[in-house]
Amino acid sequence: MSTTDHARPKIALIIGTTRGARFADVPAQWMLRQAQSRSDIDVELLDLRDFNLPMFDEVASSAFAPSQSAEATRWQHELARFDGFIFVVAEYNHSLSAVLKNALDQAYKEWSHKPFTAIGYGGMGAARALEHLRQIAVELHMVSTHAAVHIGGADFFTIFPAVGNQPIERIEQNLLGSAKIALDELVWWAKATMAARALDA
Repeated sequence: MSTTDHARPKIALIIGTTRGARFADVPAQWMLRQAQSRSDIDVELLDLRDFNLPMFDEVASSAFAPSQSAEATRWQHELARFDGFIFVVAEYNHSLSAVLKNALDQAYKEWSHKPFTAIGYGGMGAARALEHLRQIAVELHMVSTHAAVHIGGADFFTIFPAVGNQPIERIEQNLLGSAKIALDELVWWAKATMAARALDA
C-alpha cells in the first residue's frame, strides 16, 4: 500500500459481539454509513460471526509462536489488510464481550502500530468497556483515538428494542459530532502510523 499523503487508509469496522439477540448491528450500520460517506478512508465491515474463532488455547501469543488454529490464522491474515479499526463495543458486566477479547488475543502483530476508535452502547454508553479495550490495546501496541461515540442514557433507551425501539436516526444529531471527531482522529493516526510502519519495513 502506498504511504503517500494521498493514500487512503483501509479501515475495518469490527462488530464485537456474536449473540443472536445482539443490538450491535444498529450502531454498526450507522457508524459504517458515517465512515463510508468520507473520501479519506476505505471502510469494510468485519463481523465476528463470520470467524469461527476457538477460545484462545495456543502455546503462546502469536507474537512469540505461530498460531496452530487455522481459523486464527485466517483472522490474522484478514486483519493484516487494514491500517486501522473501528470497534463496535457492547458493555457486558462493566467490560467488553468475551468474543471481542478472544478476537484481540488471537492476533498480535496484525494489531500492532495501528490506530482504533469505537462506537459503544449501553446504559453508560459502554464507557467502562471501552476503557478496558484501551488497556488491552496498549499491550497490543495499538493507538487509541481520544474521541469515541457513546450511545448511552436516554439515547440508548430511545433506540433499544426492549424500551423505546425507535430508529437510530431519532438520536442521530446527538452522535454526529463525536463520530466526526473520532473519525478525523482515526484518519490522522492511520496516516501517521502508515508512514511510520513504512520506514520500519
